[in-house]
Amino acid sequence: MASSSSSITFENPRKVVKKVMSLSQSEGDGATVRRSIGGHEVRNLDPFLLLDEFSVSKPAGFPDHPHRGFETVTYMLDGAFTHQDFSGHKGTIRTGDVQWMTAGRGIVHSEMPAADGVHKGLQLWINLASKDKMIEPRYQELESKDVSQAEKDGVAVRIIAGEAFGVRSPVYTRTPTMYMDFTMQPGSQLHQPIPEGWNAFVYIIEGEGVFGKEGTAPASAHNCLVLGAGDGLSVWNRSGAPLRFVLAAGQPLKESVVQQGPFVMNSRAQIQKAMEDYYYGRNGFEKASQWSST
Repeated sequence: MASSSSSITFENPRKVVKKVMSLSQSEGDGATVRRSIGGHEVRNLDPFLLLDEFSVSKPAGFPDHPHRGFETVTYMLDGAFTHQDFSGHKGTIRTGDVQWMTAGRGIVHSEMPAADGVHKGLQLWINLASKDKMIEPRYQELESKDVSQAEKDGVAVRIIAGEAFGVRSPVYTRTPTMYMDFTMQPGSQLHQPIPEGWNAFVYIIEGEGVFGKEGTAPASAHNCLVLGAGDGLSVWNRSGAPLRFVLAAGQPLKESVVQQGPFVMNSRAQIQKAMEDYYYGRNGFEKASQWSST
């Protein structure tokens, strides 16, 4: 059982093996994202393909675009985004809401700010195993009030996927994944188990903390910390302000990854086929040519 008491120690604690400052880049139509995973320094971290921290104001956004072969998890930190797809699925996700979209064989959708002001969030791309890449698309959507939460000794957690402090998320992860949003008050510490053999990273949203090993230099906002092997992560907030970060870990698929923009498959030939299917409107993209978002 996880605890935030100092008595917990891991036999094999995970250390930070790489620290990447996410840099701003243009994406979509006039939007700016800070990309860490999926950028030059960390091409991917099996099964994770990309992590973007986005900050978008009208009229910028992410207009109609396709996906195949993976899942996108959109987590709103502030503001609201409206989503529409070519099957008629539409909705708005607001602060604290989660949209877990399995693109599978094909989705064309748009993601645009729902109102004026600045809208912020995280989008994580999770790869699908070759056997799952061509499944029918599906959504799991959680309003903020339905996201599992727990609190212990100055550490609050919102559990998007997986389990922390004995509390579990209802989200089904086709590729076994944990994904959590921790807020640590000054002076608190955290000892969170992570399954051995899973790849894991931390992305710091605000504040600064010591990750992995006491005595290491603190890391601050917009840094992505790739964790080494081990059975758990320890974190200390030695600062005078709250520390907020997400922790994600996933079971590696250990399959070849071939990516061309919004398509992620296992071979060049499959990518070529995905592009042709999208262009000619077949094999899951039948509705693509007749549809555009409103």
